[in-house]
Amino acid sequence: MRRCWLAIAGVVLLGTEATAQTASGRPPATQSGPDVVVQGVRSKLSNWREAETSHVVVLSDGSEADLLRITRNIERLHFLLSGLLGRTDAADPTVKLRITLIGDVPMFQAMDLRNRRWQQGPFADLFSAMRYYDPRETGAVLATTRVDQRAIIERSMLNAMSVQSVLSDPALRAQLGGADPASQAALSSAAIGDFAVSGMASAGANGPTFGEKAIPISADSLIYAGYAQHYLQTYFPAAYPRWYLDGFGEVFSTLVVRRDNVLEYGRSPPGTSSVLQLFGSYPIRDVLNDHYLAENPRKTRWTPIHAWMLTHFLLFSDTRRPQLRQYLALRAGGADAETAAKVFGDQQVLAKELRSYFGARKPYESVTYAPSLIEQPVVHRLTEGEAAFVQGQLELGSRVEIPAAPAANTPPDAARTIAKARDEALRGRDRWLERLRRDAAKWPGEYGAQRLLAEAECRSGHADECLAAANRAVALAPQDADARAWVGMARVLQADAQAGPARDAALVEARKAIAAANRLDVRAVEPLPAYYRSFALLGQSVPDNAIDGLQAALTAVPNAPATRVDLAEALAAKGGVTVARRIAMPVAQGPYDSPERPRAQALVAGLVGPGATTGGAR
Repeated sequence: MRRCWLAIAGVVLLGTEATAQTASGRPPATQSGPDVVVQGVRSKLSNWREAETSHVVVLSDGSEADLLRITRNIERLHFLLSGLLGRTDAADPTVKLRITLIGDVPMFQAMDLRNRRWQQGPFADLFSAMRYYDPRETGAVLATTRVDQRAIIERSMLNAMSVQSVLSDPALRAQLGGADPASQAALSSAAIGDFAVSGMASAGANGPTFGEKAIPISADSLIYAGYAQHYLQTYFPAAYPRWYLDGFGEVFSTLVVRRDNVLEYGRSPPGTSSVLQLFGSYPIRDVLNDHYLAENPRKTRWTPIHAWMLTHFLLFSDTRRPQLRQYLALRAGGADAETAAKVFGDQQVLAKELRSYFGARKPYESVTYAPSLIEQPVVHRLTEGEAAFVQGQLELGSRVEIPAAPAANTPPDAARTIAKARDEALRGRDRWLERLRRDAAKWPGEYGAQRLLAEAECRSGHADECLAAANRAVALAPQDADARAWVGMARVLQADAQAGPARDAALVEARKAIAAANRLDVRAVEPLPAYYRSFALLGQSVPDNAIDGLQAALTAVPNAPATRVDLAEALAAKGGVTVARRIAMPVAQGPYDSPERPRAQALVAGLVGPGATTGGAR
């Protein structure tokens, strides 16, 4: 079972840094107190349910049976990955991944969730991303559909009736020699072979199927692939190449849970042969040296199946797996892709082996487990008030994060493009905020609504509105640390608008509020970056206890880019250059173009450039 994986664990541990161990996921907040009068109509139960285990919280508007099945399977996958990577006895201080399963493809697309901290491929545009992933500071969120789909990789734009109509046209028949069978067969072959490309569709969608080639993409496979990637980046954070994370997710996307308590992993994804035959081979040198990242999705032949095959081959090969370990170690340490790729030796030989692998039977492995080791989820049904803000919680990151204004030295054409995108984002945020305010007003007694609105207002720079919403959330849940942390952040923003002694006094009170939130629940993550930013955002020297808080926050959410870069900058300023560089590397040289990446790259470049010191950790 471990022949493929323990070697990989040794690589990814290179990207793990020592942090404080004082933060973890927190229990559900108290929703009301005996002295709180809730206004409005009593909220009825919705069709949304939430299943919770030790590692995930899964929300779905589907059946309870299906929710229980997928949640238990995620726990099975967690058990499998922990065994393969040697974490079965390790403590788990991390915040649970929150997974939301959306009812259908059009509904998911209408939410316009923009992946800013996760990207795939770029693959051929037939394989559009039907998954949203955001490693937020307070815990990662993942969303996808709960319905099966199909990727239509080839489709005739004709149907049987239109072909018959063409063949029966008298003028055309005369040109082809009347009723000559050979001529008609040639015409039929040419017409049906005139394929055009199409994209994603729900498995039950209507549409032409004559001459169609489609591969199924199950909802389960999207969830399993997303969880496998999340697991690797949470428990073994490092600067992985994107192709490897894409392939790693695909290796586990085909997880099979058998009735005899056996888990199978590593099976070929459905449609593997069809995709590889249609798209053909892809130059391996362009993958290992990262050139594939610059491909246009409309022109590239790089697909998730190609990523699966390369990763699967390297993981299951006894001779190539040690080279993969060296390659990943070099990438994790900051080596450029060209240099790291040299560990594979003659790439023509590697390509030849891959071509042979294409036609061979692919290995997979199975693991027997004890059912008692798989946790039974706790399920509860959401009220209509709670369900009303499921979508808003997902949309938050896509709406309140605004692109930066163009720099002074930006070329005019590029500056106009950046400014236009920024203006559109600001308008979109303001429209979204107005809807959120109206919805929160409809549910004045719903804690989740007021807490979400508080965060949205604060992250949009609206201090007064944030404070009002945060105070309403505190009134509804007096023991909730998150709401009190946003009270403190709102006061920080208000203090920043003042000057002199009044500003200093206001900041003292704001930090007292954040510190009180931390004392209320030491496992809550929200107060930790809030306290740090009460200094950093105002350009003030950050005290050691604020940096300690960031370390605890990173222990709770190890794959959060914002926390990682904040901590790296704080440690570098204190002289901890070596640790700072290691902490920043997964963001600076990692797989995704996050908003925090430029800061991380600038930090790493400064730490290794001329005149840089190599002081130890604080």
